Amino acid sequence: MKLVSLKSGSEERAAVEHAGQYFLMEEINRAEGSAWGLTVMEILQQGQLEQLIHWYRERGDSKLASIPSVQTEDAMPAPLFRQPRKIWGIGMNYVQKAIDLAATPPEAEPICFMKPDTSLIGPEEHIRIPAQAEHVTSEAELAMIIGRTCKHVPEERAHDVIAGFAATLDMTSQDIHARNPRFLQRSKVFDTFFSLGPQLVTPDEISDLQSLAVETVLNGEVVHSNTVARMIYHPWFIVSYFSHMMTLYPGDVIMTGTPGSVRIQRGDTTECRISGFAPLRNPVADDE
Repeated sequence: MKLVSLKSGSEERAAVEHAGQYFLMEEINRAEGSAWGLTVMEILQQGQLEQLIHWYRERGDSKLASIPSVQTEDAMPAPLFRQPRKIWGIGMNYVQKAIDLAATPPEAEPICFMKPDTSLIGPEEHIRIPAQAEHVTSEAELAMIIGRTCKHVPEERAHDVIAGFAATLDMTSQDIHARNPRFLQRSKVFDTFFSLGPQLVTPDEISDLQSLAVETVLNGEVVHSNTVARMIYHPWFIVSYFSHMMTLYPGDVIMTGTPGSVRIQRGDTTECRISGFAPLRNPVADDE
């Protein structure tokens, strides 16, 4: 199943994407007499996702045919949600990325960082280049969305706590980071420096996680591409790693690293493409 968030007036509402159309949860509830959450975060926090997936697999195809839909051309995408409790990132997680940077990450300790929810934007929203940043890059990443409260998760059980996957873009002020390696966090926390969405793709939609291709795209041209199989730290290891540091909650976002970064400037459009996912695109502008 693919869940999305659509702009509806001043609100952002959850919808199921099916056969090129979008079905708002409020319309599904009206037709089914159900009480599923009206936002993606509500569905996750109320523990309804598994039940919703079951409904979609068993009855969705026939039921959705009679439910009013939002046509693709009329849909205004939004990020899956605006205020996850945590946004975690992993640095230098692809073999080729480490080679390009002539660096070797510690064998059992990934490079990691956090981003604030004030950095979060959605599809087609502008990335704003701050005045104090001279060299900003964009990185396409596959992200995991936590589906249930958990802690001390064994690697072999990590898939049980995942709600799904999403396309993301992680922006970095490379000139700030270059001044001092300790500035990694500072270089990544500016407003609009994290883009999320437009889909939450549930694990049952992915037949082979290892084969997923992740691409960093600039102005329509693929600049970097790699597959999950070429990650240094497997996604399940990453979930387990973070869960041994802290409690993870529904809606927490964990980025899994990028195949490569590309410099962005005003007028550009940067993009994350993942095989089987809708692309995530954001135009670039100077800060207002």
